[in-house]
Amino acid sequence: MRQRMHQRWHEQHGHWRHRFKHLGARLVAVFLVLALASSLILFYATRQTYGWLWGAPLLLIVTGMAFGTIRHMIRPLRALAVGAEAFARGDLSHRIRLRPHSELGELAELFNRMAADIQAMLDGKRALLLAISHELRSPLTRARLNAELVEEGPPRQALLQDLALMRDLITGILESERLGAGHSALALQSCNLNALIAELVQNQFADAEVELDLAPDLPAMPLDRLRMQLLLRNLGDNALRHNDATKGKVLVITTMTEQGARLTVRDFGPGVPAEVLPKLGEPFYRPDEARTRSSGGVGLGLSLCKLIASAHGATLALSNATPGFEASVVLPMA
Repeated sequence: MRQRMHQRWHEQHGHWRHRFKHLGARLVAVFLVLALASSLILFYATRQTYGWLWGAPLLLIVTGMAFGTIRHMIRPLRALAVGAEAFARGDLSHRIRLRPHSELGELAELFNRMAADIQAMLDGKRALLLAISHELRSPLTRARLNAELVEEGPPRQALLQDLALMRDLITGILESERLGAGHSALALQSCNLNALIAELVQNQFADAEVELDLAPDLPAMPLDRLRMQLLLRNLGDNALRHNDATKGKVLVITTMTEQGARLTVRDFGPGVPAEVLPKLGEPFYRPDEARTRSSGGVGLGLSLCKLIASAHGATLALSNATPGFEASVVLPMA
């Protein structure tokens, strides 16, 4: 795929140069005509007593015509810029629509073909990961059943823990690839965020040091119940893992804002170094201090949270608090 795209680029490079030279020549011609016409108008207008009465309007008309011509000639560049911005955002479904045989039309067509090729390559990668992950589930399940027969002791616990990490890794990869489709991957239904939080705390964090501060007027909103539970569980686990209970309990806060419902999960741990913050949420990234069997995870928790938030039209914000660490999401009401 890459070789084909690279070859196509080189095949078109010479043709583009010719096209761009042609466009440049037309722009130079317009400027020359404008300069010549303006000089003639000024020359004859200054030699007549009331020449400025017709010279000034005529000069404005000529300048306006030249401006309109140039703007029409370079208008396709704006379409190319919009397309490039869309591709940079990851919107590979965007298509640049220009006349196919114009100076920049063929460049737009190549941009569109490259976007289609990249999308096909990503779809193929996603399908391969999904297939591999599904195929790994069966032998992993058998391995876990066999590990249950091992004699009790530290080796058995270590083996079961490693198998659990492998299971979490496969589940995380599958969920990441599903969420790669964005909003279309969600099964939305009307949910109350406060009710989801209370249910999760009661079922999974009942014995944990968690304090709730939930807005009483929070309305129901369209959410994917299972994905939001996953987001809440990951943020809660991460906060509890790093919290210093002597300084306070993990806080789960909901508030109503103009943008939507704001969810905040905060711990009172050591936080993270400033240089690490931009990397948090990248797939498989873990700070060095977290690379342990007991607390390291597989490095997909915050990445999944970012994908879930993005699929709901929100953004996961991660920052250091004073003290501790804070993760927040503002979920739109519609």
